[in-house]
Amino acid sequence: MSISWIFLIIAGCLECGWAVGIKYTEGFSRPVPSVLTVLAMVASFWLLSLAMKTIPVGTAYAVWTGIGAVGVALFGIILFDEPRDLARVLCLLLIISGVIGLKVFSGVSRP
Repeated sequence: MSISWIFLIIAGCLECGWAVGIKYTEGFSRPVPSVLTVLAMVASFWLLSLAMKTIPVGTAYAVWTGIGAVGVALFGIILFDEPRDLARVLCLLLIISGVIGLKVFSGVSRP
């Protein structure tokens, strides 16, 4: 796995962090959660931009948002008691399979 893919995975995880973090900022009225959320946003976008140096933009963006979507949905289930019905889980599995497919079939990134 290239460093670009590692950057992309970390960027996706940070996307989960800032998306969930927004909930804790209470409209950006709480200073500590707000600062941490903005830092996670900046780091996520920066790592995404580094990954896009070698990973095609469509692939990188789709993987980044896929990681974020699945991660935030899982955090919603765990932290906020959001629905965990079979249809929702199956849809999350479809997103995961799409992200894996993009990695597998993306080919080798250019130098």
